[in-house]
Amino acid sequence: MKSDIEIAQSVELKPITEVVEKVGITFDDIELYGKYKAKLSFDKIKSVQENKPGKLVLVTAISPTPAGEGKSTMSIGLADALNKIGKKTMLALREPSLGPVMGIKGGAAGGGYAQVLPMEDINLHFTGDMHAITTANNALSAIIDNHMHQGNELGIDQRRIIWKRVVDLNDRALRHVTVGLGSPVNGIPREDGFDITVASEIMAILCLATDIKDLKERLANIVVAYRYDRTPVYVRDLKVEGALTLILKDAIKPNLVQTIYGTPAFVHGGPFANIAHGCNSVLATTTALHLADYTITEAGFGADLGAEKFLDIKTPNLPTAPDAVVIVSTIRALKMHGGVAKADLGEENVEAVRAGFANLKRHVENVRKFGVPAVVAINEFVADTEAEIAALKELCAEIDVPVELASVWANGADGGVDLANAVVNAVENGNASYKRLYSDDQSLEEKVTKIVTEIYGGNKVIFGKKAKNQLKQFTQFGWDKLPVCMAKTQYSFSDNPTLLGAPEGFDITIREFVPKTGAGFIVALTGDVMTMPGLPKKPAALNMDVAEGGTAIGLF
Repeated sequence: MKSDIEIAQSVELKPITEVVEKVGITFDDIELYGKYKAKLSFDKIKSVQENKPGKLVLVTAISPTPAGEGKSTMSIGLADALNKIGKKTMLALREPSLGPVMGIKGGAAGGGYAQVLPMEDINLHFTGDMHAITTANNALSAIIDNHMHQGNELGIDQRRIIWKRVVDLNDRALRHVTVGLGSPVNGIPREDGFDITVASEIMAILCLATDIKDLKERLANIVVAYRYDRTPVYVRDLKVEGALTLILKDAIKPNLVQTIYGTPAFVHGGPFANIAHGCNSVLATTTALHLADYTITEAGFGADLGAEKFLDIKTPNLPTAPDAVVIVSTIRALKMHGGVAKADLGEENVEAVRAGFANLKRHVENVRKFGVPAVVAINEFVADTEAEIAALKELCAEIDVPVELASVWANGADGGVDLANAVVNAVENGNASYKRLYSDDQSLEEKVTKIVTEIYGGNKVIFGKKAKNQLKQFTQFGWDKLPVCMAKTQYSFSDNPTLLGAPEGFDITIREFVPKTGAGFIVALTGDVMTMPGLPKKPAALNMDVAEGGTAIGLF
């Protein structure tokens, strides 16, 4: 079997101008970045806003395992399959980060015969969005330190500056740094640190903003520090929201590319799925809804994190809620949740499938709590046995959830036709009646407790001393009406990554809250949340090269 990049490089790409014609986008509507990439103009975005939105399908997954689930690959294959059965379909996906690309996780362009192209460009510098976000973030850091150096008119407490610098790489050495050393001319010495670019609040803002005006207002609302009297300092106090918006004026425009089968795809934005909401941009998803009959989009990690954040944080900013949710799993992953070690996944184990099904079942139940029908998509592997598949289908029938096997990685659009038909049936006959898990009027404490008890299956929430103090403080600042963005391990419903399956009766401790007032949510931190990953012993970068003609080598 060819590698992903070999498959991608074997495809004869169509000019992006030709690809987007099928959804009513003309040459005058786009800004070209070469032959195969483009950004959509604001004029076109505005001109289609009155169109009735099409159907929205959210793709999520069970709690992720080292066995892999293939959520992005399934999203792309499903979109291709829907087009194959005659549904005018678009994709709305996230942009990859160079950190995971050069590290171990890989890119976000799909795999096999379900990819968005040109995958080399998408996984590397693409249209420069990541660099623009990095620049805007670090420009704000420079402004803050300059303000301190020039007399600190706002009375910022240098010990309570919460804005960090970023770089779009995995670099553990930058997690904790000291800036301003050397002499008085080099600024005010203070502790600082770097996050990965996708963890920047500016990334989250870019993906929730609806236009330039909204982008500027959200940037102005960022909290960067606290004064000596503990009152918050906003970007608007520094008067640089206009400059930051200027840096981002092109990055906010959605990017257009194509799949192997010529399905038009928006690939735009990619917030860190732990510290933020982990979804592609509202602008891209909304515009796709106005252009196509079906829009396929995805959320980060498992459904307890990704889908919950999509439904509670992103959906209120969209013109319509999801009409169906596809939950991706593999037989292999279910066996891991059932207690099988990774090395033994190739052996048949029906009982482990039955035990691991508890994880999938809870995700299905959770999706239904939002009033949206669920469809289970099983990403096929050659080692899956008939007995294991039969057991899974029997278990799905018991909870009345449709399940289809899909082989989009190996067979592209043809391998997703059965799944596409099941999704269409769920959309047209599922009677979706979306409702949020909580209301804005509920307190932060109530919102967190509802997520922990109703989505995770936990017993109660323990708020640490710092978190308790922040609950009082945030209420005084008027931040208690914002939605909650939970930051916990993706590997378990609990805050313990080793508790697989569907654990119950556990407690979750909230050690701290982080205000993301520009993005419009409050992050609740559980456990050790890593916002600057490190590289593995043998990073993927070791396999990468470039041929004399400029062709990428070893990029998956």
